[in-house]
Amino acid sequence: MTPEEPAAPSRDGGLFRVRLDLAYDGALFSGWALQPGLTTVQGVLEDALFTLLRRQARLTVGGRTDAGVHARGQVAHVDLTQTEWESMARGRDMDPSEAFLRRLTGTVNRVLTEGITGRGRSVRNSVPAVVVRSATPAPAGFDARFSALWRRYSYAIADAATGQDPLRRHTTLWYPGSLDVALLNEGAAHLLGMQDFAAFCKPREGATTIRELQRYEFVRGHDGVITATVQADAFCHNMVRALIGSTLRVGSGEMPPVWLAERLAARLKDARSILAAPHPLVLEEIAYPGSNELADRAGLTRARRNAGHLTGPAAPGADAAVAGEDTLPG
Repeated sequence: MTPEEPAAPSRDGGLFRVRLDLAYDGALFSGWALQPGLTTVQGVLEDALFTLLRRQARLTVGGRTDAGVHARGQVAHVDLTQTEWESMARGRDMDPSEAFLRRLTGTVNRVLTEGITGRGRSVRNSVPAVVVRSATPAPAGFDARFSALWRRYSYAIADAATGQDPLRRHTTLWYPGSLDVALLNEGAAHLLGMQDFAAFCKPREGATTIRELQRYEFVRGHDGVITATVQADAFCHNMVRALIGSTLRVGSGEMPPVWLAERLAARLKDARSILAAPHPLVLEEIAYPGSNELADRAGLTRARRNAGHLTGPAAPGADAAVAGEDTLPG
């Protein structure tokens, strides 16, 4: 079995796939992905799985968040043997999903305690830095990364009209000037659709920058905080933060809304592509199709995209690599 051939729950002793739904406070971590010498969300979870399974088990994730980025709706999968799955209950009359969730939760808390000097530990009346919300057998064809239809992020901003709230400083961007929500949305509308977002992505050799931006909107809440919603089929490296950083220049009146369309058409990442801070960015949700469509969706996502898919004018040399290859938002 390979990541390209997702396993289905099996009763013949073979490997099968388990879906994990996760949430975490990204402030404590150097992103999702494994990095030598650094504490990451994937590292914590895989250390916990090693303790449970007595072997290395690799996770595949739906959205690889960057350093400092949080998640409420992260999804990952891991492949277990039938024996490993059924042994989680330790002979008790308990559903393996419940048993695995309980044991993984406890082991994650121990890893956090040992690896982050107690800062991520779940103590009495507190919430740990990483929470496994559920662990369930995945349907046939499920792949946390390639089966996804879209990823949705939120980004919270407080401007001069909102005022400073010290209790929000770890999850909200403080913008010292005033922002016009109508201008923010007018500029954001220029970026919707299937586009080449090279001007808003950190380039990676062989990776596509063509994405379908499905939602990009700003709303000011009753508390004055502006929340941006950003949804796409996938995100390339730095894309969400670059979009937010550039759109803030429009919302402040520094640049006209059409400037974002001009930046998009230029397909050039330069000093004008300012990254917004990572700490207000939250992965809120990853959507998947129905069980009968999972495998087809994974195959479609792996298909190559080219300039013919673009909403706007074709880019020279825009033949793209595998769709969804990069899903780092920050």
